[in-house]
Parts: sequence; structure tokens; C-alpha cells
Amino acid sequence: MEDRSVRRTRQVDVVMDCVIPYIDDPKDRDAVSQVCRRWYELDSMTRKHVTIALCYTTTPDRLRRRFPHLESLKLKGKPRAAMFNLIPEDWGGYVTPWVMEISKHFGCLRSLHFRRMIVKDSDLELLATSRGHVLHSLKLDKCSGFSTDGLFFVARFCRNLRVLFLEESTIVEKDGEWLHELALNNTVLESLNFYLTDIAAVGIQDLELIARNCPNLVSVRVTDSEILDLVNFFRYATSLEEFCGGAYTEEPDRYNAVTLPAKLCRLGLTNIETNELPIVFVYASVLKKLDLMFAMLDTEDHCKLIEKCPNLEVLEIGTHLRNLCDFRLVLLDHEAEITDLPLDEGVKALLMGCNKLRRFALYLRPGGLTDQGLAYIGQYSQNVRWMLLGYVGQSDAGLLEFSKGCPNLQKLEMRGCSFFSERALAVAAMRLASLRYLWVQGYGASSSGRDLLAMARPFWNIELIPSRHVAVNNNPEMPVVIEHPAHILAYYSLAGQRDDFPDSVVPLESTICA
Repeated sequence: MEDRSVRRTRQVDVVMDCVIPYIDDPKDRDAVSQVCRRWYELDSMTRKHVTIALCYTTTPDRLRRRFPHLESLKLKGKPRAAMFNLIPEDWGGYVTPWVMEISKHFGCLRSLHFRRMIVKDSDLELLATSRGHVLHSLKLDKCSGFSTDGLFFVARFCRNLRVLFLEESTIVEKDGEWLHELALNNTVLESLNFYLTDIAAVGIQDLELIARNCPNLVSVRVTDSEILDLVNFFRYATSLEEFCGGAYTEEPDRYNAVTLPAKLCRLGLTNIETNELPIVFVYASVLKKLDLMFAMLDTEDHCKLIEKCPNLEVLEIGTHLRNLCDFRLVLLDHEAEITDLPLDEGVKALLMGCNKLRRFALYLRPGGLTDQGLAYIGQYSQNVRWMLLGYVGQSDAGLLEFSKGCPNLQKLEMRGCSFFSERALAVAAMRLASLRYLWVQGYGASSSGRDLLAMARPFWNIELIPSRHVAVNNNPEMPVVIEHPAHILAYYSLAGQRDDFPDSVVPLESTICA
């Protein structure tokens, strides 16, 4: 007779064989894979999507061996600071070794998302010619290093693309042939986005052809385009639900003939002014999302517009939003007469009321949050996994109190914290049990950085970017130069110490990993 415990184990294995493929949450997957060797293997064979928060935490070969049947991969390169020119351009984040591995293996891969990475035209050519026939989604998100020549290969060979995303990428424009090629070859496109790029050679006829050939086109975000030039595009794009990038530059009366698609409910307009508001009022009642980031409106104009948008998904007073999972507040007003600081009690009320927060950003002006407020953040951020803090706290004591909480914090980014010593930062990093990634700029840096060794541990890389002077204008006769304070970047890595450090990055000697 078979032992009862053995029989029970086999029954559990049979059940898990059926259940694990339906587990999608990454944290649940990680927990399952650590139970036993069998469940580890099941996770390995059935995992469909992986997000790698930093490209140096593993290697392409290791990823292939761990998850051979991936269908979707999101890969992040440079720290968020790269978006604001705070780290050297040559810091790293090259996509080439990943593209080479993808071109030879990963036969099931359908979706690729590269964020803040250096992508070359040769990378796009190799990717398009080797995997273009199966690629459904390609996102080059805040990337740099490529031109419209690389996009031409994507448009020619990736004929099954549903999503092409290029927003905020730095793209060298040589011509508009890539968009024409896309219009000729693609009939399944659902989302096209080159918003906030330097692409200017946009053929209106190409956009019209895309709208005619792609019946499932639901989202288009482009660089500034005169609305009057898009009349036919809107007529053909009958499924369009989102449009962003349009501009009103003519007399308001001329826009009476413009009819937006019936399903459009998410709209973003650039450079819109007060006298042009009646144009938007016509569509306001059906809008669920309105992007006014680059609108030229005052407070009264915003109020009038919001009053006309009863279906807008607007965020008001965090205390009452029990299901809020992402909150970000950036205060950049440095006027001396602001007196309603610090925000300690407000932050406490927000975090106590919104206990489902997963992402939290609080970027203030100096004096915006005391040590007590920083302690509140640690105490009441039970579920937060990503956090960005700017100009918060007053001393090491506040940081150390903060680090006693945040049990699920995996990624912490901080800026403008000159009163935090290296020693306190190292102790805080060790206390935050779930921490996997730390970036700090503007701390109390020493000449040697030796106090940071207190957070040295296996598989933990520590990189130092020294302070540097950066020109913020292009006038060689009267240059304007500012100082960027030193950075710390620390993260777990299974790949060991990276071997492409630029001269501007100093790895601590403790970063050699097993």
C-alpha cells in the first residue's frame, strides 16, 4: 500500500500543476517558486511575463534559462534620474546584449518594453528581422540612441504590431519614411504613440492611411498637429477612444467643422488658451480623461472646464479614497511666503486613510516635512512597494525612524537629502527588509564613501556617481553651470558586478558578488 502522506503529496502536485499557470501576481509567483523544487520548475515553465527593474540585476542568458517560455518582457535601464539629466549620459543601460539573446531564443516572446535604455538602430534592425513576424507590442519608453532609420526596419518587418510606443524617447529624425512604411504594412495596429518626441516629419496622409487600414485603432498620441489638418484622420478612425497631441493654432470659429470620433473619451491638447475653451466644451460631457499638461490655462479656466466634464475621472481629497493605490505630489514652488508647511499631519492623514497605496511619491521644497513626518511615512506605509521622496526630513534621526517601517518597500528613490549621512543611509538600507533597489542624490557624501560599506552584503552592488558640474545652456561665452550632487545607486544583482562602468561611476570594492 502506498503511504498516505506520499499519496497526499502527489495529489497536491496534481492540483498545483493545474493552478500555477493561472497565478499572475509576481509576488505570489515568487512565493510559490520557493516552496519546493517541483513548484520552482512549474513556475519556470509557465511564467509568461517578467519585469526586470534594473537590467544589471541579471543576465540575458540567466533569464532564458530561468523562464524559457516568456511571452512578455519589461526591462528597465537607467535610474529615473536620467529623465532629468542628473546622471551621466554614458552611465549604461544598453539593450544590445538583450536583443542578441532575444533574436536567437525566446521563441514565444510577443511583447517587449524597454524603459530608459540605450537602443541603437542596429538593435532595432536585428530585432525586426529576427522576431518581427511574431512581435505584437514594442515599447521604447524614454529610450535614446536610435533614429528613424531603426524605426523603418520596425515598420517594414513588424507587420503584426498592435502597439508601437515611443513616448518621450530621444529619436534622431532623418525623414518620415518610417511612418509611411508603417501605414503601408500594418492593418492590425491598435495603439500608436510618439508623443513628446522630436518627430516633426509627420505625413498627415500617412496618419489617414493608418486610420483607414487599421479598424481597431483605439489610441493615437502624436507630436503637435494642427487639428484642422486631422479632419479626415478623425473621420476614418471610427474606433478611436484616445487622442493626444492636437493643437489649436487658428481662429476658434474655424474649428466648427471638426468632428471627433464618437467613441473618443480621452483627450490631450497642447497650447490651448482661454479663448479656445468653447471648442473643448462641445466634447466635455463624454470625456473620462483630459490631459492639460501643456495647456495655457489659469485656475479659473481649469475650474470652468472641470465643471463641464461630469464623467472625468478626477482625483480629490486622499483621506476618502480608500482604494487609492498610487499617489504622487510634487511641490516645486519655492516662493518664500508659503507658510502652510510642513505637511506632517496631512501626510499622516493621507497614509492612514489610503492603506492600499502601492506607489507613493512626495517631492517637496526644503522644510516641507520634518523628521516626525518622515517617521509617519515609515509607520503608515505598510503596503507601499515603490517610493520617491524629495527634500523630506531634517536629520539622520528621521531617516532611521522611517526605516523601522515600510515592511514591503522594494524600491526607494530619494533626492535633496543633504542632512542624511552615509552611515544612516547604510543602516536604513539594512533595516528595510524588502528593499531591492536604492537611489539617493544629494546626501552627506564623504571623500571615501567608506561608511556605505555598512550595507555591504552578498549580491548587493553599490555604485557611486561623484558630484559633477553640468552646463545648462549652449552659450560658450556665457555658460551657466550648476553642480549635480553625488549619487548612490545600490541594488541586488544575480549577475555580479557589471563590467561596463564609465569613468564617471565608481564601484565600491565591496560590490564583487558571489
